Amino acid sequence: MAVRNKSNRTIAGCPGKVAEQTTIRVVDLGRLSYPEALDLQNQLLRLRQQDRIGDVLLLLEHPDVLTIGRSGHRSNLLLSEEERNRRGVRVYDINRGGDITYHGPGQIVGYPIIDLSSMGKSIRTFVRNLEEVFIRLLNREYYIPAGRDPIHTGVWIGEKKITAIGLAVKHWVTQHGFAFNVNTDLSRFQWIVPCGIADKGVTSMAEQLGRAADLQKVKDQVADYFGQVYQREIERMEKQQLYEVMQEGEAAWQSRNG
Repeated sequence: MAVRNKSNRTIAGCPGKVAEQTTIRVVDLGRLSYPEALDLQNQLLRLRQQDRIGDVLLLLEHPDVLTIGRSGHRSNLLLSEEERNRRGVRVYDINRGGDITYHGPGQIVGYPIIDLSSMGKSIRTFVRNLEEVFIRLLNREYYIPAGRDPIHTGVWIGEKKITAIGLAVKHWVTQHGFAFNVNTDLSRFQWIVPCGIADKGVTSMAEQLGRAADLQKVKDQVADYFGQVYQREIERMEKQQLYEVMQEGEAAWQSRNG
């Protein structure tokens, strides 16, 4: 699985225009609040739509938070407002697909900001490949028999979901992404009807293995398998480096457009 540690090329004579993509920059943000991560996503989405930066995959954890997608129903939120206030759990209505889901410590959340123009503009293929990342990782690295459900999106182990997927695509650039239960406290899912699916459960790597997994190791594996499945080189980047790339993209755009 290739790792690349140099920047994407720019098109000669067109500062700020990103060359044909062969690389995905992967940034580990550690633990970040949901509003901060959403703001960063929105900034990256705009820059990617304007071709000022290349493709990016953000990997992170959130503190306890609940999000409801475009097709979500408040009836699937089971935790009372009083209890949410006591626990400091916020609920956000967002523009991704899907219903309600939980994010929290021990769960790897991934936000791919990727232009599908170079991937055949097929949302279905992109989602199938995203599922494939975790199916390969779990089967090959941990011998966990993960697969697909014939009806529901995501990655499943029997009747239990281990990876939830919910995307938004704007001008062929993806936003939002996946939530992969590694060492997640599964009792938190009692706060909701996960993904609005009442007759199925959730699981985690820790539950399947009978022990906690090495979260940083699994993050690195997610990045590696992402590159393998999407046939891209992976460039690991620190958070500060990402901000510098964003600033460079903004400056090049302003220079080109006067």
